[in-house]
Amino acid sequence: MTKQEKIIGILGGMGPAATLALYERIIALTPAQCDQEHLRVIIDSNPKIPDRTAAILGKGESPLPVMIESAKTLERAGADFITIPCNSAHSFLDGIRESVNIPVLDMIGETVRTIKESQAGLLATDGALASRLYHDACERERIELLVPSEEDQTLVMSAIYGIKAGEETAAFECNITRVITKLQKNGAEAIILGCTELSLILDREGFPVSVYDALGILAQVAVQQALPLSE
Repeated sequence: MTKQEKIIGILGGMGPAATLALYERIIALTPAQCDQEHLRVIIDSNPKIPDRTAAILGKGESPLPVMIESAKTLERAGADFITIPCNSAHSFLDGIRESVNIPVLDMIGETVRTIKESQAGLLATDGALASRLYHDACERERIELLVPSEEDQTLVMSAIYGIKAGEETAAFECNITRVITKLQKNGAEAIILGCTELSLILDREGFPVSVYDALGILAQVAVQQALPLSE
């Protein structure tokens, strides 16, 4: 007996390119030989969701009401579970989960559970750092988390918002590579790409340390959750 496939919901728009990248990775990871063997995916890409980092830092309106609206839209449309391709948005995960009757995957937790090293460097938004999303998850897994210096974190944020704006990425890649090198010198045995925009420009194979791409890991978990199991 084969269980029925589950329908993936993507609560997207944060930003649109990251939403597209998650869908592309879901397609690439699905073992399909024809259209009909691919998974059904329902996407609500709403770029009007207020800035998550600004809200976390007390400088902008909460994105939670709009995210809840999107989550409910996905549930009504038939999604069996929801994915959120935005790390900072996970600061509001509990509120989203409480608003719907279907599971909402935790990209942060899923990413940290895959880390094999004892020390990891984090590249993420100011909002994700301030909310300690990865700090708390790493503590539970007994992983020491290293973060960029204040100066380097400015470079990280410049890259993230530059990518969102569609700017040329070459300079951003160079700056982020330098930040990663410093984290490695400070003891990082692995790097967490904790912002989906960074997943769009960095080649995880191009570094001397393990690179854990949260967006890619979310895609893997989503496909695993959606594919039917034989009994």
